[in-house]
Amino acid sequence: MVNRRSVLGSTLAAGAAGAGLLSSLNQSAHAADSKTITVGSALPMSGFAAADGIEFKRGLEMAAEEINAAGGLLGQMLEIKVEDTKEMGADVVTQAMQRLIDRNKAPVIINGYNLGTNMVEMDVAADSHVMFLHYNTVLSHDNKFNSKPERYYSCFQGDPAEYWYGQGVLNFFKQLTDSKQWTPANKKLAIIASADEYPITIANAIKAKAAEYGWEISLFETVPFPTTQWGPTLAKLRQNPPAAIAITHFLPQDLAQFMLQFSRQPTKSLVYMQYGPSLPPFREIGGSSVNGVIYSTVVGCLPDAFSAAFRANYRKKFGPNAAYLTGSQTYDGLWHWALSAAIAGGASEPGNKKGIQRVAAAMRRLIYRGVNGTCRYNPAGQSAYCFPTQTNDPSLGMPHQFLQHQDFKADAKLIAPALYASNAFVMPPWMK
Repeated sequence: MVNRRSVLGSTLAAGAAGAGLLSSLNQSAHAADSKTITVGSALPMSGFAAADGIEFKRGLEMAAEEINAAGGLLGQMLEIKVEDTKEMGADVVTQAMQRLIDRNKAPVIINGYNLGTNMVEMDVAADSHVMFLHYNTVLSHDNKFNSKPERYYSCFQGDPAEYWYGQGVLNFFKQLTDSKQWTPANKKLAIIASADEYPITIANAIKAKAAEYGWEISLFETVPFPTTQWGPTLAKLRQNPPAAIAITHFLPQDLAQFMLQFSRQPTKSLVYMQYGPSLPPFREIGGSSVNGVIYSTVVGCLPDAFSAAFRANYRKKFGPNAAYLTGSQTYDGLWHWALSAAIAGGASEPGNKKGIQRVAAAMRRLIYRGVNGTCRYNPAGQSAYCFPTQTNDPSLGMPHQFLQHQDFKADAKLIAPALYASNAFVMPPWMK
């Protein structure tokens, strides 16, 4: 396994083997010219997803600074270019990516997520022969890749697809009950999704497996995307209280509003939410009402010793409330691509199919241990493997993390999986 410190330079505390490999790669590259390499990114820098877009940009900037400080990619400096995808959607994202390729000659595009694209980004990358890495976290990436792997050879999803959230959530509930940390009041499970591909896929995945775990679906509801009006949904929950509520909608400001409205008359239900509670607006808006909420992510910075320097530097650079759990995604993505391009002899250029194929082949081979855990690409879909639902080996899969807000004034605590957990589960205050 290779990590970011072992290839790209001694200034990042590389070991002797890594420094030797870098020296070898530089020698084989001969005289790389001094021009910069553009790393393109199409991100929602404005609109309702801007909080994430800002963090994705920060992650790229931080990785590029570190790589450049280590001597660049075989001597060439990296330059980040961002196009705003605003409210996102297929047309806007397509145009943004095409500008990065046509105007900036970007050989690689590293995105966070963009909604409503139906993975048209993969066609842009395939038509222009550029590397494409993203964190849309959608099964449609895998399906599209598998439909024509020879066409989409350069397209990678840097985390597991959202499908794996479904079984992962049910496994987590089972672990809580098996360990007697939680005794459900009944076997009713309420599932609340919103009208977008990502939350609906997760909700359906939970619903499909619920009976196998002994759960009865007491409510399956789809709300608008976005939404802050939770009254009708809360009325149904209070009329037929479930033991657990799984909300797969993911915008932090909307989820904070749910907790503010839920806390006025709570049911004795465990509340699980999707991803959004990792972002600062959830705590800022929700305040003490969010204490006890559980959320999960298949990609996010781990609170371990390996990532300690990254977490400290990220907050030092971008402020005490910066969401390194989000910025860590593109941060790891840029490092993974840069290592792969160095191994392949260079970044190549747009349209150079053979050169881009070499980089893609290196990316597939390289098992990368970053601040989010281990990224290893599944050849059936070219998305990262998920631990523990796809692989039971933590050195070969990215951990599906479960976190709990135990004090809204502090970062959430990682409570599962056990191999990574820093804290224990605590009973939510409205259930005591």
